[in-house]
Amino acid sequence: MATQEDCKLGVSLVQYDIAWEDKEKNLSYIYSVMSSLAGKTDLVLLPEMCTTGFSMNSRLLAEPVNGNSINNLKAWAEKFNLAVCGSYIAEDKGEYFNRGFFITPQSEHYYDKRHLFRMGSEPSFFSAGNNRLIVQYKGFSICLLICYDLRFPVWARNVGNAYDLLIYVANWPASRNKVWNALLTARAIENMSYVCGVNRTGRDGNGLNYDGLSRLINAKGDDILPPLLNQNETQSVYISKIDIEAFRAKFPVWEDADSFEIK
Repeated sequence: MATQEDCKLGVSLVQYDIAWEDKEKNLSYIYSVMSSLAGKTDLVLLPEMCTTGFSMNSRLLAEPVNGNSINNLKAWAEKFNLAVCGSYIAEDKGEYFNRGFFITPQSEHYYDKRHLFRMGSEPSFFSAGNNRLIVQYKGFSICLLICYDLRFPVWARNVGNAYDLLIYVANWPASRNKVWNALLTARAIENMSYVCGVNRTGRDGNGLNYDGLSRLINAKGDDILPPLLNQNETQSVYISKIDIEAFRAKFPVWEDADSFEIK
């Protein structure tokens, strides 16, 4: 396992065909993956809406933060001593959110998707969030964003190297693979950060096809893992805090970044 002293973080990308609106089946799959990774990784990354698929059936499928899905994920994170990250359909004070979660054995953190996918009618069924999330975990600063957020570089801007790893959990259709690959690489280079995009496979209830192509990229824009096309598979690797800090010191373009405010 990684320790803070060696400045490495074990990251596992879980790419799978999400069963449409079937929480029980998806949670069972997630449990099997997390149990198999115990002692082998530090962070398990799941796709967007990992328990339902990208469904707009928010009123029927939504859960509170203390609902069955999150309670199970919290219990498994503690049992297997690892963190787990993804998103689910949440209900909070009468509103519905595409809510990202970052759950460790000791803590839980949440992010509500800011950019809702209007072409899929997401704004009609969900409310947008306004606060970005950066989590401190095992010596790394980690930012969690969701799918369509990838198209908006200002929201991902890494001011003063505030984060070391940027995660996008997604349901990104195969028809836009070119955009997925181009933007993930761009976010890594422009933010001088590790960038991870975790996508689903298969065909969803809306008839959309997904190729996976989950990626983990370093600050130079190089793939650390080979992107998998149409494969339900988990890939794991360690990333180094020392490596990214050394690159930032050697090539400090971040010091010349323009300053601005998001309104």
